[in-house]
Formats: sequence, C-alpha cells, structure tokens
Amino acid sequence: QVQLVESGGGLVQAGGSLRLSCATSGRTFSSSSMGWFRQAPGKEREFVASISADGGAALYADSVKGRFTISRDNAKNAVILQMNSLKPEDTAIYYCAASVLPETTVSQNLYPYWGQGTQVTVSS
Repeated sequence: QVQLVESGGGLVQAGGSLRLSCATSGRTFSSSSMGWFRQAPGKEREFVASISADGGAALYADSVKGRFTISRDNAKNAVILQMNSLKPEDTAIYYCAASVLPETTVSQNLYPYWGQGTQVTVSS
C-alpha cells in the first residue's frame, strides 16, 4: 500500500520558517518526480514546487520562488520543503504528491499519489 505522510506544519509568525517533510512507503519513488501543492480556504489547490526524480531539477511557483526550497533524499524516500520568509498568504493545507514522470511537472493530473496534508498557518 502506497503511503505519503506529511509532517512539520504548524503556526508561525510572518517572516518565520517551517520545514515540511514527506515520508513515503509502500513503493520506491526514486524514479518519480515529487511535488508539493497547497490549498487555502475557499481556493483551488495550487502547485507550489516540484523536484525531479534524480533531484537535479526543481520548479517553483512564482509566489514562492526565492523563499521555498524543495529537496529529496532518495535513500530515505523523503521529500523536504523548506519554507522561509513566510507570509500570511502562505496559510494553507500543504500536500505532498508523487508523479508518474521522472521530470518536474506542475500538472496535478500527473500525480496519482497524495498525502493527507499538513496545516500551515502564518499569522500577521
């Protein structure tokens, strides 16, 4: 059974940092790109960041570029999202997902595996 479990969410003041982790089990994702998405209250789920299967390429939404960093440890089947300079508009549920492609992608349709999400709240 495939499982993706996010952790590291919480409440932080604007300007602060959080580190989200995604632990995978049930299959090996070393050949899959991984992504982070988020959904704010009343809004559609949106792309945040993606990292290629080999970790050599990363893609970011314009809204987080320069503030967030995605990384992966294939030996540990884990994906990390380091979030710095957080803003109130970053408040959302953050989801980890595994794609069917080795290269980065923003398309949610190409991510068949999803975690349950972790809440991130940024206070002003």
